[in-house]
Amino acid sequence: MAVEKQITTIEEFEWFIAQPEHRGRSFELINGEIIEKMPTEEHGIIAANVVAEFKFYLKSNPIGRTGVKVRYRVPTDNQNDVIPDVSFISHERALAVTKKGAVPQMPDLVVEIKLPDDTYLQMREKALYYLKNGSRMVVLAFPEKQRIEAHTEDAVKTLDAPDQFDGDDVLPGFTLAVGDIFAL
Repeated sequence: MAVEKQITTIEEFEWFIAQPEHRGRSFELINGEIIEKMPTEEHGIIAANVVAEFKFYLKSNPIGRTGVKVRYRVPTDNQNDVIPDVSFISHERALAVTKKGAVPQMPDLVVEIKLPDDTYLQMREKALYYLKNGSRMVVLAFPEKQRIEAHTEDAVKTLDAPDQFDGDDVLPGFTLAVGDIFAL
């Protein structure tokens, strides 16, 4: 006999994360399931490496804004509330800066860094979710392989440490050595 999985709604999720015992912790709602993100030091260093490069690029190319651990939600989706490790949104798509709750749209570019408990399938399903809901590029970073996958609507590029990642038309002219992403 199969056990029916309980689906959590956005309203229930908002109540859950507002509880005092959950403050300071990071939770996502994925297909109605509450998932706690447990970043490691390695994870934090990689996110810092990427966001530092994005910020440096944006100083000379002020086309949008970048952030770390920003919550996003599609207003018509009652079962997903996501927190990419790093995100970028262009000024042309950006809404006013959200000061409470989730940004009510997906960013242009998402970087997700694999945690030890994440599966490759979960990561790729998340990439598809972002792309289907408005993101133009999703970069999946796999620290144990020193590899990234750059997903767009049309293709997936797999790049290893000696390769250069480029921002395509999302971050025009942006390049970053894949090895630098994983520099500890």
